[in-house]
Amino acid sequence: MPTIRQRWRALVALTLTAALTALGLVVAAQAPAQAAVTPGTWYVITSAHSGLALDVKGASTATGAELTQWNRTDATNQQFRFLDSGGGYYRIQARHSNLVLDVYQRNAADGATIAQWTDLGGTNQQWSVTEHADGTRSFINRFSGKALDLWEWSTTAGSRISQYTYEGSNAQKWRLNQVGGGSQNTLANPIRSNGADPWIEYWDGYYYMSTTTWNSTVIMRRATTLAGLKTASDTVVWNDANTPSRCCSHWAPEFHRIGGVWYLMYTSGNSQTNLDGQKLHVLRSTSATPMGPYEFMGTPLPNQWNIDGTYLEVDGGLYLMWSEWVGADQSIRIAAMSNPWTVTGAHATISRPSHSWETVGMRVNEAPAVLQHDGRTFVTFSASSCNTPDYKLGLLELTGPNPLAVSSWTKKSTPVLQRGNGVYGPGHNGFFTSPDGTEHWLVYHGNTTSSQGCGDTRQTRVQEFTFNADGTPNFGMPLASGVQFPAPSGE
Repeated sequence: MPTIRQRWRALVALTLTAALTALGLVVAAQAPAQAAVTPGTWYVITSAHSGLALDVKGASTATGAELTQWNRTDATNQQFRFLDSGGGYYRIQARHSNLVLDVYQRNAADGATIAQWTDLGGTNQQWSVTEHADGTRSFINRFSGKALDLWEWSTTAGSRISQYTYEGSNAQKWRLNQVGGGSQNTLANPIRSNGADPWIEYWDGYYYMSTTTWNSTVIMRRATTLAGLKTASDTVVWNDANTPSRCCSHWAPEFHRIGGVWYLMYTSGNSQTNLDGQKLHVLRSTSATPMGPYEFMGTPLPNQWNIDGTYLEVDGGLYLMWSEWVGADQSIRIAAMSNPWTVTGAHATISRPSHSWETVGMRVNEAPAVLQHDGRTFVTFSASSCNTPDYKLGLLELTGPNPLAVSSWTKKSTPVLQRGNGVYGPGHNGFFTSPDGTEHWLVYHGNTTSSQGCGDTRQTRVQEFTFNADGTPNFGMPLASGVQFPAPSGE
């Protein structure tokens, strides 16, 4: 049975609607047309009715913390920015927690709780933004179709914020008050055309990026902003043109800082047309930056075909991970290392194609990339043939004590990034963090049509990612080309 306050609320809404109707100004129940906002700008959002600010209760950083209203302090738990979800929808992110506003437990009812939650990209975390003639905004949830609402028209600090059927009242109107030094930089994908197998690191004030060249060289570019990588000049940091054994078909460069020194590992072979000689090679920087100059250190696996190498550091040990054919399966393998260019001991296979989504076109697991977070070690890998639009990312987790034992690795049964939003064959990824260390970013390549394959049509793409409530990474869907999104925090 409705409470007296709920009946009062309904009466107020009915009275308002009747008055608007009499004036010929009645507003439809669904959200009006979209109005643009500036993604990345930090706002304090205040109620047009109470004048109080949206506030994550108690400045909590926990998932499920409720949204309330409070006296305006401009604290970071009262600062929010809009993250573009495409199609005219946005996630609204709290600055202090990096969590987003969420219709809690996907409850479509009037009065449902609005809380902060891990950014999962769900429709209950997406909001349209409608601008009114007085400059206020209303926020309509994509899942429920209902408006962000000051519950029962309260003017008391600490009162709850909820959702309610859209009615256009002041309880559903909000003012955006820009704070925090103004608009953050934005950018859009792609970062680079002809940018297969990308790798990005942020170090000492610069982003560094390297991609496949297909020829005798390893190239790198750098910029102070992520968007700046689009126009930065390429520098050749290594050239194998005069070394027949590794002269050609350079792929998949990665650079890692190990023991305070930068190492660069790449794949190349002895022919531009016959790829049977492809092997990993390792360089060492003789300067303090990833740009080198470099010296050649060695070929870790000289007696077998091997590609797409990366490093794993765990429990004080250093390991090489790579892709190699094991029978009919291109698989992920691992071995211990005594230094970044020398493998010691036995080689172990830790992942072979075992699900249907790993066998489209060919049976492929390749391009491992390590992600360590909150004491857990994950490894992404690319699955299926890169000649298909169904090239995609899978996920392993180190769940046992011995990285060299297949029993220590658990594979997720479903892919973690696959085609969508006009991006085909997303894969061969890396990870980097924002300049201030608070955000996690994914770099990968993708095509723009389903007919493109493994060649120079693949573009370098980036996007921020978060972690699920169970601690696993959530990469969401590929961001569509041209969609503006906030640059990494700290730029």
